[in-house]
Amino acid sequence: MTHTETRETVRVELGERSYDIIIGPGLIAEAGADIASRNPGIRCAVITDRNVAAAHLDALLASLAAHGVEAAPLVLEPGEKTKRFEELIRVCDHVLGARLERGDAVVALGGGVIGDLSGFAAGIVRRGMGFIQIPTSLLAQVDSSVGGKTGINSVHGKNLIGVFHQPDLVLADTNVLDTLPIREFRAGYAEVAKYGLIDRPDFFAWLEKNWRDVFAGGPARIHAIATGCQAKASVVAADERESGSRALLNFGHTFGHALEAATDYDGARLVHGEGVAIGMVLAHEFSARMNLASPDDAARVERHLRDVGLPTRMSDIEGGLPQTDILMKHIAQDKKVRRGALTFILTRGVGQCFVSDNVPGDEVFRFLEEKRAT
Repeated sequence: MTHTETRETVRVELGERSYDIIIGPGLIAEAGADIASRNPGIRCAVITDRNVAAAHLDALLASLAAHGVEAAPLVLEPGEKTKRFEELIRVCDHVLGARLERGDAVVALGGGVIGDLSGFAAGIVRRGMGFIQIPTSLLAQVDSSVGGKTGINSVHGKNLIGVFHQPDLVLADTNVLDTLPIREFRAGYAEVAKYGLIDRPDFFAWLEKNWRDVFAGGPARIHAIATGCQAKASVVAADERESGSRALLNFGHTFGHALEAATDYDGARLVHGEGVAIGMVLAHEFSARMNLASPDDAARVERHLRDVGLPTRMSDIEGGLPQTDILMKHIAQDKKVRRGALTFILTRGVGQCFVSDNVPGDEVFRFLEEKRAT
């Protein structure tokens, strides 16, 4: 990790496909200079959504134009339901219609939905084009913009169709988070906390003391984002295609994805980071039930996430949930399932996560039955 007065740079080491994550204020206004200096003569398709476009698209296009980078913007509707085949086709056709070449780039200006969709398109158009991430949500800055996992949703579950396609550059402008709705910021914070819970207990303890400063902005926010990116970069460098240790990054996600699917990806009821927050509490509680961890750790995690304003229980989800057998079907469809066996990321305590294969399905069923009522 390298530092300047207002920027931090995290390097993702992947040999010839290594890239930088640059974190700091004002990066959208400086994006043209950053992109042009690294890729002279490059042309871009800028993919964004209506909400982000209203706030940041003009500034990005002006910056690109000022440095001679030709750009073709495409504005999509916001929300998880944009991650579907019809929109993927639309993005691919837009890129091809702009006559972009393999050496040009797809630029994702937005949150995780835009990043996942745009990255998938970049990975398959012309059998792989350049890809630049400009994440505009906290969740995307610390999680989905880093590591090359791209994709769309299926009727069978979340993110089940996609490719691994690493970006060439990630520009995480911390100023854009000032305009993020507080609910979205909290949801992203769940992913920040996740890195402490996986294997950085000192970072989680730091967050417990400093989370208000992270929310307020400034150096604490940059530090939290950079630490999260460094944690993810280390895991990605060791296991790029999630054959082993990278699965730890899915802590809380098996439960969380099932809850998202159960709410039909209705962002009014549950957004991704909220599902992860509930999922991380459930994972700690299930680990305690299996005598792997102390119930005190589960209580500590729930207390912190609730302090910052996140939901921590299934009963916090408005509108109720389907029966437990439906939740189990969503869990069984999750990407972490191998040869039909349930694989969960469990924990022996704060900062002590591990991959557990062959988790008994009947134990999970009974556990969820009990938690639905609390």
